[in-house]
Order: sequence, then C-alpha cells, then structure tokens
Amino acid sequence: MPFEDYEPVIGLEVHCELKTATKLFCGCPTTFGNEANTQVCPVCLGLPGTLPVMNGKAVEFAVKIGHSLNCTIASYSKMDRKNYYYPDLPKAYQVSQYDKPLNYGGYLDIVTKEGTKRIGVTRAHLEEDAGKLVHAGGKSGRLDSSDYSLADYNRGGIPLVEIVSEPDIRSSDEAHAYLTALKSILLYIDVSDCNMEEGSLRCDANVSIRKKGTEKFGTRTEIKNMNSFKFVKQAIEYEIKRQAGMLDKGERVIQESRLWDVTENKTKSMRSKEEAHDYRYFPEPDLVPIILDPDYVQKLKVELPELPGAKRARFEADFGLTPYDAGVLTSEQELGQWFEVGAKLTKNPKGFANWVMGDMTAQMKEQEKELKDLKFDQKKLAELVDIIDAGTINSKQAKEVFLELFNEGVSPAEVVKSKGMAQVSDPKAIEAAVDKVLAENPTVVADYKGGKQGVIGFLVGKVMQASQGKANPKMVNEIIKKKLDS
Repeated sequence: MPFEDYEPVIGLEVHCELKTATKLFCGCPTTFGNEANTQVCPVCLGLPGTLPVMNGKAVEFAVKIGHSLNCTIASYSKMDRKNYYYPDLPKAYQVSQYDKPLNYGGYLDIVTKEGTKRIGVTRAHLEEDAGKLVHAGGKSGRLDSSDYSLADYNRGGIPLVEIVSEPDIRSSDEAHAYLTALKSILLYIDVSDCNMEEGSLRCDANVSIRKKGTEKFGTRTEIKNMNSFKFVKQAIEYEIKRQAGMLDKGERVIQESRLWDVTENKTKSMRSKEEAHDYRYFPEPDLVPIILDPDYVQKLKVELPELPGAKRARFEADFGLTPYDAGVLTSEQELGQWFEVGAKLTKNPKGFANWVMGDMTAQMKEQEKELKDLKFDQKKLAELVDIIDAGTINSKQAKEVFLELFNEGVSPAEVVKSKGMAQVSDPKAIEAAVDKVLAENPTVVADYKGGKQGVIGFLVGKVMQASQGKANPKMVNEIIKKKLDS
C-alpha cells in the first residue's frame, strides 16, 4: 500500500519539571548540576520510617498549568503509588496520580499550515521525578553500548507535571507545533525553565498508523525520553515509515517502548509496553488527598499573565500582523513585550516587526546577545522605521544604519546626518536630473518607446549615479516612466 494511504495517529506525553526550590515531598534542593547524590535525604531515598510532606508551591504551579491548558481543575484529587522496579527509583515505586488527576479535559490550540487546530489534553497530573542513570564506558555513553551504569538520585523527587495529549496529532509537524506552543505557555506562566538539555522538559511519543478513512487505531509504540523537539520530529517520521513498511510486508506491529538512537537516526526496541494494571496502582497511604478551595483555584487563574494565544490574536488585531509574524513575536514573553512597546512608537508596526524578526534577530544570534544586552531601545528602532517610511534613506542604506544602531547604539537620524545619506525627494530636483539623463541617452529612450520597457532600469541607474545614490529611487522610477509614456 502506498505510504500516503496511511494516516498517523500521535499522542504526546510531556514531562515538565517544576521550578520549585525544593523537592515534592522533602526539603532537598532542586539545583541542577551539583555533585551526584548530594541533594538527597531519607525521604527522597525512600528509607524506612520516613513520611512525605506535599510541596504547596508544586500544587500551585500544577494548577496554573491546568488553567493555561483549559483544563478542569479537580476540587478533589489524590496521589497514588505506581509500582515498578528500576535502578533510578530507590523506593521501587513512584508517587504519581492515577484515576483522580489534578487537571483533566483540556485543550491546546496550535497553528498549522492549514490553520488553527485544537489538540485535546487528557490530563496534566502531578508526580515526582525519578533519579538518573549515568551510562559509563562504551563508545557512545548510551544505555545500549555502555559497560555499566551509575545512579544519581539528585533528581529523584523533583516535582513534575505530566501533560498527556489526546491522540489528535496527525503529523510530525503538528507534534512540533504542539510542543513549541506548550513550551511557550510553560515559560510564560513561569512554572518551569523548560531547559531540555538539563532534562526539565522531556517527551514520550505514542505513534500508530491506520488506513486513511478508518476509525480503529493501529497498534502503538511509545518512543521514550526525548529531550529535543528536533529528535521528536525525526523519531515520529522514522516510526511512521517503519510501521508502514511492516504492515506492507504483512508483519504485525508490536506494542512496545522504543528509544530514539541519535547516532543511527532510528528507533530501537527497549521493552514491551506496560499497561496500567502492570503498575498495580493504589492510593498513596502516607499522603492526604489534595482538596482545593474554589476561591484559591480562581485566584491562581486571575494571576496568570496574558498567554501566547491571546497575545498572538491581539497582535494580529492591533498591529495588522500576519498569524505567522504574530506567532514568532509571541513565542517568547520577553520578545513580545519588547516588540509591543516599540510597535506603539511608530505608525508602521508591521515594518517594526520586520526589523525585529529579521536583522535584529539575525544580529543577536550571530553575536550571541539577548534583549537585555542590546545597546538601543525600541524608540531608536522605531525612529529608523519612520526614517525609511519618509523616504529619507533607501533599503540598502537602512541596513548600514541599522548596523551602526545595533553595534554602537547611536541614533539613526544622527547616522543619516553624519554620513550624508539623506535621499533627495524634491520632485523638481529629481525631474531636472531625469531630463538631463533622457537627453543624454536618446537611443535608450527610442528603445523604450519601441517596446523594450526593460531599459528603464538603465535610465534609473544613470539618475542614481548622477545623484551619487541620494535620489529617491521610487520617485526616480515614477518620473522617468511618466515622461517616457507621455
């Protein structure tokens, strides 16, 4: 069967570490990068006789995530023991939430090439993170090639929220858009640093395929613990092709967990996929249920900042931006705030947006600078936009002025004045120059009148040369055309 006859069905599970100062059930710090096993205590190591105490800030952050994803916030939820053995789990169980999660029934709207699409959010529940295994020896330092593994329990017990989507995603591009939008929200509400390199944001992808037009889902595989949106996209694309190839050969797709091998660019079998009953969930006996007062829940909702989706829609309406431009400018909260201040200082917010997304972003990336490092403010960039719109300088000169602005922070008006860049926009002066060029080039004029309209560029160039590049090129073109067509 042709590959195009299959439809992917994708659901994502995102694990978001919360930026609390201490762990979920004890007072150990959550600082990343400290010496292994120095941020542990009897509670997070699960030693006999210890009792956990719920971190109130973690509950607050989890509720804010629920609000931001349009979830219903449960007035009553509870913690459960998820029983399984793995070396990075010293208690041999993880404290999570099973049948009564804190947040459920939400959604997240994403922007795709076809328009806006709504992705359902099944639940966003609170749980503790596991420790970390450091795979040593071997060529790659990965599990499949390591000589041995060492356990670091510093991460064990850090609070996280697992955000589980409905299987509404139909392509790797949609998966990438969902993750990008989700990360932006988490950063806006300031509940996580979302540092994927440090493991603060990790993703599991559940992937299956089915014949287009059918309702029944195919057998899914779960690709575990990916810490890069790029890897998620690549892994999904590979897995779709792998499963399609198996079905075409009459083979059966096995429900299993797989790993994405970044060196070979392929998924590899890890273990058979567990079902809920395999974990033998039961209520955590050492913790009371989480009972939330409605006023407290509403208070947290009111405290939320304007979220990316709302800001994007407002930028489109207020500043005339395209959905794409508005999406770029609201992807980071600080960037959106910086742009909005400047957009209100000029009559051309779209032009201001183009400079922010284009030359400014390129220079920041090239020079490894952040917004706080800029030597100029929004007022000076708006000044440059207005100078361009007034026809004072052309686009080539504008780029030269911008580099002076970016590197030195000087006023664009001062640069234009000091370098004598101001364009000549006096119609009489330009007309005189045009008349002189036309008189000196009768053959070219005759060619134009004979149907060779492309020669007008030669005449424009001559006028620009005569004015040492200072004549307004748009006016030059208009005056020449008017004279030749008369």
